[in-house]
Amino acid sequence: MEPYDLWYWAEIPGRGEFVRLALEAKSIPYRDRARAEGSAALAKDMTRPRAEPPFAPPYLVCGDLCIAQVAAILLHLARRHELAPAERLDFANQLQLTISDAVAEAHNVHHPVATGLRYEEQKAEAARAAEAFRNERIPKFLGYFERILSQGGPWLLGEAWSYPDLSLFQLIEGLNYAFPRRMRSLAGDFPLTFALRDRVHAMPELADYLASDRRIGFSEDGIFRHYPELDPG
Repeated sequence: MEPYDLWYWAEIPGRGEFVRLALEAKSIPYRDRARAEGSAALAKDMTRPRAEPPFAPPYLVCGDLCIAQVAAILLHLARRHELAPAERLDFANQLQLTISDAVAEAHNVHHPVATGLRYEEQKAEAARAAEAFRNERIPKFLGYFERILSQGGPWLLGEAWSYPDLSLFQLIEGLNYAFPRRMRSLAGDFPLTFALRDRVHAMPELADYLASDRRIGFSEDGIFRHYPELDPG
């Protein structure tokens, strides 16, 4: 098949990583365009006239098809490449949208006032947001996935992995980076969810990618950022 073109910022894993994990795990041919050509190429491509243009990256292009938003991209891939059982695609999408909510809230912790302001310009507000996120929101999200896994498992949709498992893995990885103390304190409360993270990490389908330099690490330029003062333990 013709490779997909994945467009996302070259310097950070960000939201593009959720799409990348699915493409890699299923060995779907794709070109990581901005990684190859730079983020300036992404900015230029965003201005290209399209009948259905993306609002922001990540977006996936194949011929005349252009799909943006992580959940929409993954649902499209799931339909074409069996990334989830056909009869459970609606629930898979629901799980993915819940993960997207958690990702957005994690980002808003360090930018609670405005994304256009630097973290240093909203530190007081970020401290208040981080306290609520650590104490209330992280346990609520993890508790939801723990409940799903307790109903069957070992994967979110049953006996085989599907794309929401990969995304939950990435969410937990991001939270482990941003809030390592809080996540360590919660591991015993959500054993099935943390075990799923380990199970995805051990998937042979992802072994080469996770060990490669194509897997960019987290940093204080991305969605998940570690500021020690926001994770006091």
